[in-house]
Amino acid sequence: MPATAKICSPSRRFASTTLRANHSRRAFLKSSVSVLLVSGMSSSLLSACGGGNLNADQPETPRLASVNNFRDVAGAAAGYPTVDGKQMRRGAFYRANALTLSAADAAALDKLGIASVYDLRTPGEIARTVDILPAGATSQALDVLGINDFVAPTFDTAGAAVAFMEAQARDYVTGAAQRDGYGELLTRLANGAGAQLFHSNAGKDRTGWVAALLLSIANVPLDVIMQDYLLSNAYLAESIQAQIATLRAQDSDAVATVESPLFNVEESYLQAGFDQVQTSYGTMASYLTQGLGMSQATIDTLHDRLVA
Repeated sequence: MPATAKICSPSRRFASTTLRANHSRRAFLKSSVSVLLVSGMSSSLLSACGGGNLNADQPETPRLASVNNFRDVAGAAAGYPTVDGKQMRRGAFYRANALTLSAADAAALDKLGIASVYDLRTPGEIARTVDILPAGATSQALDVLGINDFVAPTFDTAGAAVAFMEAQARDYVTGAAQRDGYGELLTRLANGAGAQLFHSNAGKDRTGWVAALLLSIANVPLDVIMQDYLLSNAYLAESIQAQIATLRAQDSDAVATVESPLFNVEESYLQAGFDQVQTSYGTMASYLTQGLGMSQATIDTLHDRLVA
């Protein structure tokens, strides 16, 4: 069964979250969606019309061997459903890891008509791995971390590595550079023409946060947002196993065990970001407007590009 088939129903793992925490999280996103829907600042948010001339009847998104975490933000098949009875629009936005494209994968990507690529990596990461761009696409670097390079520290325990990943997710909400970078990216995605792609190094953390924000703006249910986030573990499975095997060979089993949380995604990583949104801003709508500096008109435009 393909990895994307798992997205349609809540995972057992997600269902195991405590009832109280789950209720709080649902209440948070429900209230956020309500604020977005009844803001009254633009009727376009409630419309079913789309943005641009993007074709809602998109072919299947290709699986790229050389860019293994490449996928459509809207999911597969008809696109993710929204809480207000609509569907996400496939073919509008794509997400990925670094664009180390093989010739065959480059040809497949060229067929999608991607007009813009947004590289969320630091200058140091970009220097180490230069993107191979789709034909006709322009590239813009948006260092959402606001640092010259990203190198994860060393840890004594796996728990410390998990705590670091959760802290990174909280920093996406509280950090000035992160808020500036994510706000600029979402604004460019809203106003850009044609299909657009954004990516980071592994396409799971910075990219995963952006995808979660887009799904939230589209009013996709929390269960689906979380499962879409966790799909990086399926898309990156071989890469994750290879990195852990390399650590075991070069260092030890103990080091591989300690650092393995850096290579995948966990529910707690994304939830740390959502919890920080709730703590700092109360609702997702307030985070988007107050934290990221987005206008309601820009949010409306982005919603219309996301939803068919």
